[in-house]
Amino acid sequence: MSAVYLKLTAVLCLSCTALSGPGSSGGVVWRDFGEAITIQCRCPEQGPDSMTLQQGLSDKTLVLFKDGKSEKTNTAKEFSGRLQLNGVFPNMDILIMNLTANDTGTYWCMYMKFDRVTSDYKEVKGSGSVLLVVTDTRCDAQSDSNNLILVSVVICAATLLGIIICFLIWIILKTKMCTAKKPRFVPNNDVYEEMRGGRK
Repeated sequence: MSAVYLKLTAVLCLSCTALSGPGSSGGVVWRDFGEAITIQCRCPEQGPDSMTLQQGLSDKTLVLFKDGKSEKTNTAKEFSGRLQLNGVFPNMDILIMNLTANDTGTYWCMYMKFDRVTSDYKEVKGSGSVLLVVTDTRCDAQSDSNNLILVSVVICAATLLGIIICFLIWIILKTKMCTAKKPRFVPNNDVYEEMRGGRK
């Protein structure tokens, strides 16, 4: 069921290809369980102050926060020990290792830049958005082997039941044949009857 849900989610996300707009190097990426993916975050503007890698469309999950000045990095618990950063800020390659089915979703880079005119931070969407689909082939292989075992057990049970039914029918027919009434041989006393009848 989860594989069907996963593929349905992928198809729905493919129909919303706004993430792979012009100039983005992203797209749909299919990976198997345990593999890795590299997300290439590139900032279209100069001088960002920080970068975040986010996951999800409506429920945004902060995967990574990178401060450009202090080189400080914060990682979400789910991705702890599985992220590796390469490159120089703001153009970073983020490697996510040991992918699981829970990692399926959209990923995009967001940069924060201080705007001196408005004295406020402004968000700048970076390029490199990716729709990641992680397929868990372990579950499919396990369910296939479980189905094969179930089919084998059903076939063996049906064969055994057929043999037992045939054996019972054979026994019933055999006992009916043995106990069937044979015509009794009644000694014919005709000779004696005739002798008696002849004396009279």
